[in-house]
Amino acid sequence: MEAAEAEYFSKDFEWDELRAEVENDPSFRYHLLPFESSKIPSSQTTTRATTAAEEEDSTAWKRFHIRHSSGKFFKERRYLLKEFPELVSCGESSKVLEVGCGNGSTALPILRGNEHIIVYACDCSSEILERAEEIIDAATVVSVRHRFCTFCCDFSVTGLPKWLACHTFREVFLQKQQNFLSDVKESHERHFNDSNSMKESTCCIGGMDFVTLIFTLSAVTFQRMPASIKECFSVLKPGGMLLFRDYGLYDMTMLRFEPSQRVGLMEYMRSDGTRSYFFSLDTVRDLFVGAGFIELELEYCCVKSVNRRNEKTMRRVWVHGKFQKPK
Repeated sequence: MEAAEAEYFSKDFEWDELRAEVENDPSFRYHLLPFESSKIPSSQTTTRATTAAEEEDSTAWKRFHIRHSSGKFFKERRYLLKEFPELVSCGESSKVLEVGCGNGSTALPILRGNEHIIVYACDCSSEILERAEEIIDAATVVSVRHRFCTFCCDFSVTGLPKWLACHTFREVFLQKQQNFLSDVKESHERHFNDSNSMKESTCCIGGMDFVTLIFTLSAVTFQRMPASIKECFSVLKPGGMLLFRDYGLYDMTMLRFEPSQRVGLMEYMRSDGTRSYFFSLDTVRDLFVGAGFIELELEYCCVKSVNRRNEKTMRRVWVHGKFQKPK
């Protein structure tokens, strides 16, 4: 396991060399072409189309999670604590918001790695939140499940609930913890479907120490990314950090998409209706700095892996980033 982890984090190739190879290969030329819509719609048509697209995106991901709700699809992201050691070294009772938590593959290693951290996790699918709770509940680590709180939310459509930015929310959460501990059978009380029920009337400056966006932003349409990032900014404390990891430009999976699957520049749609965007460093920088963040770290992570079934080498590209809200 230690050797596998060391290989995972190594820089196996240079991104600039991959870029030159891709951009000089005629078979990949369609990935680089400007993307043009068939016609310019009216503002009313655009609004209706946007609403319909938002609903379709959420529905597609809900179907995806239902299909992949089994344990076979779960792969704990243990590498995150090496990529983001701040999650281990942070102070007692630090709070993390995981946006787009899926089945808990990110939350579990965070909870394992820091016995004092509290993780709030949201996803657009109530079914996958229930699966995440089951996986966290089954963890053998003591006190893990009492530090994990989920709520249903599509942050790119409705925004994040305002109570996340309130310090007084912790008191409400601690009370719910006591309710949970008094009756284990009521464990699903940790799952908040109605974000409005937790709203606070007072103005607060931010409640989260960390926000994680781990392979989440790429599933959002590019047009909604700026507002979505600003939502994350709004719930962080001054000095809080946003930890980012997502698909990078010229990743193997991007090069596999057919021309008919392009729905925007560097933006693609899979056959199941789910989207995927592939980020350049400049795009990530513009998005996060434009939302008010300070850039701390930003780089490509380039890893070679071998498909044991066909012995083919796969070149994976991810973007790693750390951003801070000004103090």
